[in-house]
Amino acid sequence: MTETCRYWVGIDGGGTACRARICDRSGTILAEAKTGSANILLGAEVAMASIQDAIATAAAQAGLSEADYGQFAVGLALAGAEHRQAWYDFMALPHPYGRVVLNTDGYGACLGAWQGRDGAIFIAGTGSVGILRQGKAITVVGGREFPISDQGSGAVMGLRLIQQVLLSVDGIVPKTALARHVLAHFDDDLDAIVAWSKTARPRDYGQFSPEIFRLAEENDSLAVAMLQQTAADIEMWLNALLAQGADRVCLMGGIGERIAPWLTPAIQRRLATPQGDAMDGAILIAQGDHNLYPL
Repeated sequence: MTETCRYWVGIDGGGTACRARICDRSGTILAEAKTGSANILLGAEVAMASIQDAIATAAAQAGLSEADYGQFAVGLALAGAEHRQAWYDFMALPHPYGRVVLNTDGYGACLGAWQGRDGAIFIAGTGSVGILRQGKAITVVGGREFPISDQGSGAVMGLRLIQQVLLSVDGIVPKTALARHVLAHFDDDLDAIVAWSKTARPRDYGQFSPEIFRLAEENDSLAVAMLQQTAADIEMWLNALLAQGADRVCLMGGIGERIAPWLTPAIQRRLATPQGDAMDGAILIAQGDHNLYPL
């Protein structure tokens, strides 16, 4: 089927954003675009809408139209794809593309980081997951979605932050600058925080991560505690990957890219620099036989 496709399309979709990249068969990047969430556990139709929007935007930038979609081989690296029923529900949706291949965002990141070679990665972004690829053997640690898993992620860090902020209101822990920042975000209305929590998604909790990092640099005690706990969580996952046979691990994602200074020296020595990202991996998914489950 890939022989009839003139374009490779890579999609990196998580809880916060969906990115699309279109390449020609020589690998030249023609265009890129970014839209909303594409975590298929939050709704297959919602994820598909974000994906189609991102592809349409990138296609227009590349001078392509819907008439060209039948020549698109689309590789999807999506959050939530590890859940079998969600995978089948998504793949059952109609689409106009010549070929669609679906695997997880973690798998795509691992392919991209090691340029298709064997290796290990840990993604700490809105969510978190570790992947070790050894030939056809894939080992996964974590990644079972917020709030029951995803330790080391922005979402879990944000959840813990909200809990500590509420404790500060009760006078149990100090009310630091970070706590005051979060309270101001909700206009100092505790009822608003409670109401928000009933529908808040992982990206909503993760939105506080930049301020945590900023205030940690100013030695805000709550921010420092948040990053220390997140670093400990990430070390737990990294040690699990090393115990499974990884030599070195690429640390990726918005949290992962900034957390290294908070890790112990022994773990820092086992980190590797990614050679590519999940977008690169998604293009490789489009080019190969990388469906997570049989069609």
